[in-house]
Order: sequence, then structure tokens, then C-alpha cells
Amino acid sequence: MRKSWVSRSPEDNSEIAKELLGTDGLQKVLCFYGEMGAGKTTFIRTLCQQLGVADQVQSPTFSIVNEYKSGKGDPVFHFDFYRLKNELEAFDLGYEQYLFSGYFCLIEWPEKISGLLDGVPHSVVTIQQEGDDRRISLEND
Repeated sequence: MRKSWVSRSPEDNSEIAKELLGTDGLQKVLCFYGEMGAGKTTFIRTLCQQLGVADQVQSPTFSIVNEYKSGKGDPVFHFDFYRLKNELEAFDLGYEQYLFSGYFCLIEWPEKISGLLDGVPHSVVTIQQEGDDRRISLEND
């Protein structure tokens, strides 16, 4: 299944995040694709707000993974694999314990660990710049 939205404002992002999270068949592992500066972290911040995360959400570029608490008290994991040199570095993090935890895992730059995502049920979110707007697409397995 594929869905697509156009975001023209932060308010649009909020509504889109709400709809995306309510999509039937949405996997807990969400892989975010998009060019540098497309708005992946910004949209993830909005998704986390919809999940009730009170913590400040920022890109875990240097730490690779940030853990937040949802409004229900469940962990929400936010990954940024941009700085990974190879997939072996993800093994050092114990990536499997996160991806198979049953909790939300929001992954920026999943192409850096594409071989490790085989067999992991996940949904794909693509963010593309269209002038000042963003096209946000969701694709479920």
C-alpha cells in the first residue's frame, strides 16, 4: 500500500504524522529516505510529538541512536546512520535488540544498513523537496 501527502507547513506535518501513524499495516520500524535537508529529522520530531514524546527530539548524528519515552511510557528509538562507515558498526550497537523490540524505531539513512533490514518488517517513508513544499510518501510491505 502506498500513501502520499504534500506538506506546506508545520501544521500540515502534524496532520500528516497523525494520519501516517493511523495507517493500517504500519510497521513499528520506519525507514526514512530523502536527500540531506529534505526534512527527515523535522518530520520525525513531529511523529514523536504525535506519540506523546515530551523529550527534545534531535538528530542522533553523533550518538547514532537516541531513546525517548512515548506518552504511554514505551521507548521510541531514533537512529541516524549517516556517519556509519559500514554495516558492522550497526552490529556494535546491537541493532537487532532495537529493531525486533516491538517498539517504534525511526531510522534516518537506512540505506547505510540495507543488508541488515532483510527480514525486518518495516515501512518506508520518503520525503522529497518540491520547492518550499515536501512530498511525504508511505509504503508498507
